[in-house]
This record gives sequence, structure tokens and C-alpha cells, in this order.
Amino acid sequence: MTMKPLQLMDLGVREYGEVYELQKSLLLRRIADEIDDTLIFVEHPHVVTVGRRLDAQKNIFDRSMPVVEIERGGDVTYHGPGQLVGYPILKLEGSERDLHGYLRRLEDALISTATALGLPGGRNPGWTGMWLGEKKVASIGIAVRRWVTFHGFALNVCTDLQRFSAIQPCGLPAVVMTSLEAALGRPITVDEVKPLVAAGLSAALQRELRRET
Repeated sequence: MTMKPLQLMDLGVREYGEVYELQKSLLLRRIADEIDDTLIFVEHPHVVTVGRRLDAQKNIFDRSMPVVEIERGGDVTYHGPGQLVGYPILKLEGSERDLHGYLRRLEDALISTATALGLPGGRNPGWTGMWLGEKKVASIGIAVRRWVTFHGFALNVCTDLQRFSAIQPCGLPAVVMTSLEAALGRPITVDEVKPLVAAGLSAALQRELRRET
């Protein structure tokens, strides 16, 4: 079976607001079938984002970082250097139109990344994301419009975990958060992890990854 193409757009380090506007533009173009499915990889400078949960604002304790309210599901999360953020702009069709199933596929891709690094990535019942035992290493929050996805996941690679103390991430104590680097006990970079995550997403989403030329 021929797989749909998935265009990878690696932006390096970009401000959250700039990439948010890009997401919305790509979303409209994907709805109109003007572009293929697209995957954005990016690192953001320090920022806190707030999802649709009504009481999410109470989980911000330190407002020294920018705070952005957005339409994704979930609570409060932190983005910053050393964290790989992925925004899949996908048109879900046929049997793909199952948002719980889509979330599980994102988790599968992240778990396969941990496995490739020799780490026991898995799920924590009742919580979305990817976990290493009792520690959370990746968060997921999505939005969908006319069955096209946007927003996505944040994988802590070599993130400064102290930054999570500014919030109650996803409604959890900050000490629950960890990174691949902390789990491995050795340095690792975002660039090392990108191809592993890309391969995991290609397999989990059944898309043929195409890199920008």
C-alpha cells in the first residue's frame, strides 16, 4: 500500500508565536488540500502555554516567562531549549478519525524513540504522554479542525528541568518531569533525537517522511 507523504519542516529554534502563526496557516492550507501532511520540528525559547482546561491558569506559579493561551487540549506546559517540539499537521481520513487512537499513535512514536535509546518508555494509565516509569518525559496536547490536526508533543531531551517548577505541568508536580539526558545519565542533543522521532512518527502514522531539500 502506498503511504501518504509527510513533509518534514525543521525550523531549528523559533519563537513560539511565530510558529503558532505558521501552524494556523498550514492548517488552513491542509484543510484546502493545498499542501501535503506536514511535520514541524522546532525548539522554542522559554515559554509557558495554557490549554483549554478551565482552571489551568492556577497552575502557573512564576510568570517571569511569557504565557500564551492556546486552543489545544490539556493544562499548562513549558517549552524551552533542549526540548524537541513536534507539530503534525495531518488530515485524518477514514479509520484515522479517532482522536484517542491518534494520541496513542503519537505515544507509540515517542515510545519507539526511547526504545531506540535503550530506555523503557511506556504509558501511565489515565495520563497522556510518554513515561519512564513514574517520570514523565514527553507531553502531548492536540487540537483538530475539520479533521486536520495541529499542536502536538514536547519531548524533553536535554531540557533544564528546573524550569518546570514555575508551573504544575499538566496538573502534575514538577518533580515528575524528567528528560532523556537525565534518564540516560549522559549528554544527548536534540539533533541526535530528531531522526529517531521522525522514524517513529513515520511508522506510527503510516506516512512516508520527506525532508525539505
